[in-house]
Amino acid sequence: MYSIIREAEAPAGISADLGRPGSKIAKPTTQSLRSSICADQGDRMIARRRLVLAAGMVPLACPLAVSAQTPGRTWRIGYLSGGFPPPDRAPASPLREELRALGYVEGKNISFEGRWAELRNERLTAAANDLIGNKVDVVVAVGWAAAKEISRATSTVPVVFLSAGDAVEAGLVPSLAHPGGNLTGVNDPAGTLSAKRLELLKDLVPSARRVAVLWNAANYAMTLRYEEIRRAAELLHIEIEPLGVREPDDFDDALGAMNRERPDALMMVTDALTNLNRRRVIDYAAEHRIPAMYEFGSVVHAGGLISYGADDDANFRLAAQYVAKVLRGAKPGNLPVEQPNEYFLVINLRTAEALGLTVPQGLLLRAAEVVR
Repeated sequence: MYSIIREAEAPAGISADLGRPGSKIAKPTTQSLRSSICADQGDRMIARRRLVLAAGMVPLACPLAVSAQTPGRTWRIGYLSGGFPPPDRAPASPLREELRALGYVEGKNISFEGRWAELRNERLTAAANDLIGNKVDVVVAVGWAAAKEISRATSTVPVVFLSAGDAVEAGLVPSLAHPGGNLTGVNDPAGTLSAKRLELLKDLVPSARRVAVLWNAANYAMTLRYEEIRRAAELLHIEIEPLGVREPDDFDDALGAMNRERPDALMMVTDALTNLNRRRVIDYAAEHRIPAMYEFGSVVHAGGLISYGADDDANFRLAAQYVAKVLRGAKPGNLPVEQPNEYFLVINLRTAEALGLTVPQGLLLRAAEVVR
């Protein structure tokens, strides 16, 4: 949870301006994220959904959450991820919580079929085929590899994707506004975000001339994100050191490369592989006093220096809203792919002090959260 809310801003500067920096807002709530479901189900609300309600507005309850369901039916929701399963082997909590708030309760009118590839991409094919063979009604695909594999397994079962990078550039849908086919979900505007992250890192470390980029080179969507970082670096006159990894054992070589030629800063592109090894990256950056930019605030809470990105929990809630619409009869191809309206800058002052960095006051004022 964000304990200190100052500003939530969309990418600006050398990247496209997706929002207006400077407005002070509260963190999106479950109810505000759900407001579009409670509105006219037939309109094109998803592309224009607002995460924050204007002051004084009171959200209405959604009577359609239960009444629109088929009496006595239990919907089967597939969940496909390239990462490792949590201890309870259940889909992400925000997804389940939002579905419950929308009237879809596990054990009552929905059930989950979860499959995790445990960073073994070759297992995704069998997992995807298994889900389709179990006749699920809709699949939530987490990550580009999962989304791509399930799209190969079926052209009819609805699929909702998230954490899959730029959906158009990565080949998931032909258009955000009109995805067509059986896929829709949450987009990640890699180009604008990559540029903004590099720009913020440069604001924090003005002397940075050489930045290492750590990413999963086996993931096409994450490779596209690396390429966007490289292009942004050219505009900022920064040299990029590519550190592509494909499996956990590759991290030794990647970190060793930084030992041989220390970069001025580091950026980590997040997917299941790099997220699983984030503790190694955080500890290495601290030990070698390398300022590092991450994509999610959770890494900053764990000791990382700085992050800029969307609220991952909010993305799962939005995915749940797509699932609810599909279960009520909407066709995925008619549901525009949406991207988050708000992005959050999080800074860890304790880590900055340990690295000997003084965070500019202007950057602190722009932060949604400052960890002290």
